[in-house]
Amino acid sequence: MSRIINVAQLDKIIKKTIQAINESKSEIYEIAEISRRECKRLEDELIELQEQVKQLISEIEVLEVALKESKRRLMLMNKNFDQHTEEELKEAYEKADNLRVELAVKREMEKYLIKRRNELEIRIKDAIKTVQKADKLITQVGAALGYLTGDLQEVSLQLEGLQHKQLLGLKIIKAQEEERQRVARDIHDGPAQMMSNVVLKAEICERLIDSDPEQARMELQNLKKIVRDSLQDVRKIIYNLRPMSLDDLGLVPTLQRYVLTFQEETGISVSFITKGSQPELKPVISLTVFRIVQEALNNVVKHAKANTVVMQLEFLEDSLRLFVYDDGVGFDTARLKERNEDISSGFGLVSMKERIELLGGDMRISSEPGKGTRLNIIIPLTREEEVNDGEQN
Repeated sequence: MSRIINVAQLDKIIKKTIQAINESKSEIYEIAEISRRECKRLEDELIELQEQVKQLISEIEVLEVALKESKRRLMLMNKNFDQHTEEELKEAYEKADNLRVELAVKREMEKYLIKRRNELEIRIKDAIKTVQKADKLITQVGAALGYLTGDLQEVSLQLEGLQHKQLLGLKIIKAQEEERQRVARDIHDGPAQMMSNVVLKAEICERLIDSDPEQARMELQNLKKIVRDSLQDVRKIIYNLRPMSLDDLGLVPTLQRYVLTFQEETGISVSFITKGSQPELKPVISLTVFRIVQEALNNVVKHAKANTVVMQLEFLEDSLRLFVYDDGVGFDTARLKERNEDISSGFGLVSMKERIELLGGDMRISSEPGKGTRLNIIIPLTREEEVNDGEQN
């Protein structure tokens, strides 16, 4: 037997997978935000640097003009050396040197700022690319997560349905085995015992036929009664397995006959009502309805202590409805639900419930203490999927 799928464990794995993807998406989003902030910081720094370069270029231009003027003045002073004092010449040279040094410093600073500006522009381009890639990845991960979430949930639902079918199959197999055990027990306790008595009575008759014909005749009468009772038990077992009248007469006449026999054997009044025109039913549906009626009436005898039963079978356009009501003692369904017990399991209807679900139908039981029990069943007649008749014993 194949291993039952653990849907709860599968759901846990799916949730962890989705959680990991969501966390990855959050981390990518955080990277994008960090890159976006870094890009904004670099752009602000670039703007400030460009202003510094612009200002520095202006200062360099002023210094170049001043240095040029200083050199021209020095040339004139050198030509008219005798017209200027030593102090004036010294001052002119110092001014020219200071301008030359300051201009050199400014030019070096300009080179540094230009290099810094170029580096910032490259870093900004890289940051923009990172933000664009992160945004694109967030979109792709979000789309993938949406598809993946839907697909994984669909897989989970399908596997849950598969597990449910597996459990149904196991319960049906269990019900089949219980039914076989019941049949074996009925045959052992009924016809098998009677056949033993037949053999014993036949041996007695064989011994008495010459010595005591009258006693032998009485034993033969007893033997005939035993055989008749045994035949009746065999017919009853066959009828319980599958009434031949279902195939010969149909569902409604078979139920009418069964209800009549039930009233005669139990003394419980049963009102059987049919509504609508009976269509041609699949054998599995006819047998399922018959089994439900059998089990429901059996519960009335065992549990309900009822005097009257109302049973209504209604044929609709695309389904049939079965309603069974008894005026028995009833029970508290709420207490069973509080104990997480299946109502049907306590009244021998669990296998019937599984059969109905396999046919796409629904079964509901309602009851209150002192107010009897109601059984409502609906089975679709237009269901395309068929359950193998061999699974219905």
